[in-house]
Formats: sequence, structure tokens, C-alpha cells
Amino acid sequence: MRDQFEICIVDDNHRVCESIEILLKNQGHQTQTANSGQKALQILKNDTIDLALLDMNLPDMQGLEIMDFIRAHCPETQMIVITGVATIDLAVEALRRGAFDFLRKPFEYEELINRVKNALHKKRLTAENRAINGQLRQSEDRYQFLVQSSPDIIFTLDDQGRFTFINQAVETLLGYRSEDLIGEHYTQIVYEDDLDTAKYLFHERRTGTRSNRGTEFRLKSLKKTAEPGTFEVNYLPVEMKATGLYDTGSSRNGSTFLGSYGVARDISERKRLEAQFNQALRMKSLGSLAGGIAHNFNNLLMSIQGNISLILAQTQSSAPGYNRLKSIEHYVDEASALTGQLLGFARGGKYNLETLDMNQVLKKSAELFSQTKREIMVSYCLADTLKPIGGDQNQLRQALLNLFVNAWQAMPDGGELVLSTSNQTLEERQARQHALPPGEYVTICIADTGVGMDETTQERIFEPFFSSREVDQGTGLGLASVYGIVKNHKGSIEVHSQPNEGSTFTLRFPASQNKLSIAAEKEVPKGLSGGSETILVVDDQEMVLDVTKACLQELGYEVCTSQSGREAIDVFSSHQKNIDLILLDLIMPEMGGKETFESLQKIDPGVKVLISSGYSLDGAARGVLEKGALGFIQKPFKLNELSQKIHTILQN
Repeated sequence: MRDQFEICIVDDNHRVCESIEILLKNQGHQTQTANSGQKALQILKNDTIDLALLDMNLPDMQGLEIMDFIRAHCPETQMIVITGVATIDLAVEALRRGAFDFLRKPFEYEELINRVKNALHKKRLTAENRAINGQLRQSEDRYQFLVQSSPDIIFTLDDQGRFTFINQAVETLLGYRSEDLIGEHYTQIVYEDDLDTAKYLFHERRTGTRSNRGTEFRLKSLKKTAEPGTFEVNYLPVEMKATGLYDTGSSRNGSTFLGSYGVARDISERKRLEAQFNQALRMKSLGSLAGGIAHNFNNLLMSIQGNISLILAQTQSSAPGYNRLKSIEHYVDEASALTGQLLGFARGGKYNLETLDMNQVLKKSAELFSQTKREIMVSYCLADTLKPIGGDQNQLRQALLNLFVNAWQAMPDGGELVLSTSNQTLEERQARQHALPPGEYVTICIADTGVGMDETTQERIFEPFFSSREVDQGTGLGLASVYGIVKNHKGSIEVHSQPNEGSTFTLRFPASQNKLSIAAEKEVPKGLSGGSETILVVDDQEMVLDVTKACLQELGYEVCTSQSGREAIDVFSSHQKNIDLILLDLIMPEMGGKETFESLQKIDPGVKVLISSGYSLDGAARGVLEKGALGFIQKPFKLNELSQKIHTILQN
């Protein structure tokens, strides 16, 4: 704060003005003098004056008039009245009009200096207070801006738990006006089932060991309904942190609890991501379980199918039991289709990767569905320039048909199925919501007007064997296989539904930059082809070894077997020149098919290997093919399929 001030001396006596001016300049102040009221007003208008020394009797006006001007136009200017006519009434009137002090002529100079010092000290204090108050106002404005702009709910409670302040975020997040909650108890907005948790938190602010961790519970959220003036109560999960307020000096026995202040953060997005993550883990675990079951079941079916194939090969079509054998073979096919759905859920693989126009795939699948379900009206809203995707057409068509059948079952009295496609660009935040990497996607929406489903059903709808329908109306594998197929295509699938409001399934697949594939002609199954070559069969399941050996011997081949990868390597090392082909199971304990194949290649880089597995062609199987295996056959296979695969490899 400055020590030099601007002082105006107003007196019609020139000598008095000069003497006071000399005295004040010696104290380091700047001075101006005026011998009339008009001169004084001119100085006050043009310059910033810190202190005015005023004589009351001037030739052109009274000092009180100058005081009125100062009070109206220069309120920060201090005033000391100096007069030779000093009465109590004049002194009172001067003080009433804002004078700091009243000094009677004649006076001692020392007394004047002390009065001036006191007046300027008040001036200094007033300026300091004004600056501090301005800073406080700025600080409070910043605080108010930060608090009111916060996306979190910030609040204070009194010692009884009533709101004394709550910011505007409460209206954004919960729908309450902040002014309506002032004076209300905090329990008014806490979800009933979480009251004990909330009460413990705020009671903990009073006594006991206080935790710094956030406490999670739910708050009531008012959602406006279609009817004006009415609300539907929902719930918002929040993480609450609160701290007690105490007065440590007002009680002899310790601090006095005054209330609490705290912050509530919306964690609904975090909860959604946690649920999405947990669902993904659960589905992955179920997928591993389903894949293992399907693999083992395919081995059983392989044994059944192999024996049936052997018997059929030795039985005339006119024989009495021939048709029953064909029926058994048909049932094996049905069981194999079920394991195929399990493998689909287990993300068992894309068989043939193509670049596809999903508009065409969607329309062809819907046309096939419409031929048998004419009570369902199908309508389209397809993008004109839909980007292609990379995928297996047969699997994707199967997934779409499963979704169509699911919609049909949800519309027992008929309804509408709306199919739409679009291109979509997912930025990082959007992509994270769908558990996908950012990029270009093709989106397919399948909406029905059926009975819909509740949240509990939606949470489990993609689990294998889960079904909300009667036991005889489905296996519970349809949507599970859809989930696996979509995930295996590096896509996402979501369902949005409400009871009695239909359901919408949204599928997203990564867009491809490749050109559309040209449809290839389907391979026509051929008859049995045999030979006299030697084949080494490698499989850890004895029943599969036995039936495969019998099938190959039926075709005329010489057969040797190994029940493990290490045993196969030993056999091949000893009889390398005599073995023409190895039929190698991919999934075996200890030493798997991939490791076995790599070891066989080290012995003979040109070794001929046909891969066999209960799993589909993907992952490890595709990797072995890329390393040089000559073919793949999926269990359970029929005798003619096996014969054609082997014949093709040996002929080449």
C-alpha cells in the first residue's frame, strides 16, 4: 500500500493554505490548494483526492456543500473539517455528512498531522478491506462457478442430515431442483434398499473410524413421463464421499459436530462397463465349456458315425435294417448340427472367409425365412452404398436365420420384422461402449414387434441352453451360436427390449476394404474312393482310433495308429518311408496336433498330413494348414467324406 497521498487544502485564507501545504509536503504528501468552493470542486472533479481539508466558510459556498459533492461523487475521499466557527451543531452535521474528524482553528500543527495520519490510515484500511473483499468475491465467484459446473453432485448437510446446499448437478442427474431439496433430509433421495448403507456413511462422519474410500449406493432419479407433470422413479448408482464438519473450540468436552459435506459421482457408465466386462468373462467361460463339450461329443458321434458308415458300406439298400441304419445316420447329422451350434457359441471358427455384401446376405436369408413364415411381414431399410465385410457366408446366414426364428417365436400372432443396414464410424468413446476398436463398421438392425423381454432375460439371452420358452420349443442354442458367430467375426451384438414393446438386435461387423468375392460353385459329394497306401492315424481317443482304422481298412488302406503325438513321432521316425499320409487329430493332451505337425515336418518337410478335429476350421487348425498341412476334416465325418479327402491328397 502506498505511503504518499494526494491532499486538497480548501481555505479562503492564502497563508493558512500555504502553511498547511508546506507542513504536509514535509510529510511526503502531494498537495493542491483551493481558496474557493468552485476551485475545490474543479480539483475534485479532475483529480483523485485521498483527503480533503475543508474550511466551512468560503466566499462562494459553504463547506457543507463541498462535503455533499464529495459524498456523492468521491465517496473514497476522506474529509477533515477545519473551521474557526466551531459549534456542536456544525460538528454533528459535518460528521453526519461523512467527515472523519473536526478540527477548530487555531490548532497545533502536530495535532493536524496526527489527525491527517489517522484519516489516511482509515483510507488505507478501507482500500485494503475493499481489495480483500474483492478477492473474496472473486474467490467465491470461482468457487460457485466450479461447484455449479461440476458434473458431480456437491452438497452440505446440517447436523440433522438436512440439505443446506446442493449444486445444480442434482437436477441434471436426478431431476430434482436444488432449491426444492434445501431443508429436506438426505434420505428423501436415497433408494430404499440402500438406506442402511447411506445411514452408516453419514453416521460414520460423526463417530468411529472414518474411511476415505467411496461408498456406492443408489439415489432416486425422477424421470419425466409422457403425461405432463408426472414422473417415473428410476435409480442412479453413485459413489459417495463425505466428510464431517466440526467446531473444535465451542465445547469443553471436544469438538461439536456441525454437519457434513460431500460429493456424489455418477458411476452408471462404470457399472455398465463392469457388467459388460463380467458378461464377456462369463460368456468366454461358457464358450470354453461349450467348446469342450462339443469336442468330446463330436468324438462320440465320430465313433457312432464311423460304425454306421462301415455297416452301410457292407449292407445292401434292400436289406431289412438298411433304412433304420440311414435313420441313425440322420440322427447323427442332427446331433452334429447341435454340436455345430455349440461350436458356434464357442467361437469355433469361420470356415471360408469371403468379402460379402451384407445387404444381399440379409435379403437372401430373409427370403428363405419368409417362405415358411408367411404370417410375418418383413420390411427393409437398407443402405444404398453399404460397405462390404469379411466373413463366412454360411455362418452369417445361419446367425441371421436364428435371429429371424427367435423374432418369429416372439410374435405368435404374427407381426412385423424390420431389417435395416447402415455404415457407421465408431470413435474411441463410442467403440469402447460396444467393446470394439475404433473404426468403420457395418451395422445391421433386426427389430420385431413381439412380446419383448425384461432385463433379467436380456442379461442371459446369449447363454447356451438358456431359453425363456417352453422346453419343447427350442434347445436354447440358437442365440448362443449367433453370439459366437458374431464375436468370431470380430463384431458385437446387443439387444434392446422392453416387455410388450418388441426387441431390436444390433449387429456390428468391421468394414472391409477388399472387393466383393465371386460366388464359387459348390463341391458335389462323390462316391467312395479307396487305395492301398499306408496311413498313420493319430488320436488320443481309443474309440475314434478303432472306428477310423476300420473305415480306412474298409477302403483298402494299410493302417497304423498312435494314441499321442510323441508316439506318432516315434512311429513316423521308424517307418517314414512306408507311411504315405498321416490323419492327425488337432486336440490332444501333452503334445497337441500343432506341435506334433511341426515335429513331423522336421523329420520330413514334405510329409502329407490331413488335420482332423471336433472343432471347426479356425485358430490352431488354420495355422497348421498355413504351415503346410494338406487338408482338414471335421468330426464326425462320413466314410465317403473321408475317402474323398484322402484320395484328393494322395493323388496330388
